[in-house]
Amino acid sequence: MPEDAPSLRLEGITKSYGDGPSAVRVLHGIDLEVPRGQLLAIMGPSGSGKSTLLNVIGLLDRPDEGRLFIGDEETTELDDADRTRLRGEALGFVFQFHHLLPALTAAENVAMPIAVRQGRVSSAALERAQAALARLGIAELGARKPSAMSGGQRQRVA
Repeated sequence: MPEDAPSLRLEGITKSYGDGPSAVRVLHGIDLEVPRGQLLAIMGPSGSGKSTLLNVIGLLDRPDEGRLFIGDEETTELDDADRTRLRGEALGFVFQFHHLLPALTAAENVAMPIAVRQGRVSSAALERAQAALARLGIAELGARKPSAMSGGQRQRVA
């Protein structure tokens, strides 16, 4: 990606839920450009479309209209496999409610996206996961399962 390319660009993003007269348009022609390295806060009242916008940006939902670029890659027409690949390579997403696998340790949960791409949990993936936990100041959670963590700890691991 060129240095001056935005890391995220939305052009005319529209998203509705439902069909026909009962359809509710949640996003109305959203245009947004986020330069590389810039932080962005999405704020608004309950029901204003924040989660819908994040789901579109995170490639979890498809927009009804418009185009979404992550780096220089246009994502709107990507198939599910390519959307999953791009999500794993270019996006980080922390859900409001954590989605940790209860049978796995914190480090194994963090390593899961790498394991999915590689088809196995490698020692290198676990080392990267443990290093990520250390950068967040929660290295001591690496060997714990979600049931042995507080809600806040589970959220940080997620």
